[in-house]
Amino acid sequence: MATSDKQRQFDQIVERLTTDYPSLRRVPRQWPRPVLITVLCVGGVVWGLLSVAMVAWGAAGVALTCAVVAITVAALVADSHRIRR
Repeated sequence: MATSDKQRQFDQIVERLTTDYPSLRRVPRQWPRPVLITVLCVGGVVWGLLSVAMVAWGAAGVALTCAVVAITVAALVADSHRIRR
């Protein structure tokens, strides 16, 4: 009984805080499962090909991998920033 009262009180406190400070409310953004699986599979294959390119092409492969990683990070940061606004 005491545990459910504490949980209820906690939920009320959280609700009041998120009402007073809307920035605390975080709505998780999730991709549909088939899209997530597809993106992860494609990402894994691309990462594997980039690993092979680094071995086969040497410095050019490393530069290509760095460029792809930088572009991916920039795209994710821009998407995250766009979602917050």
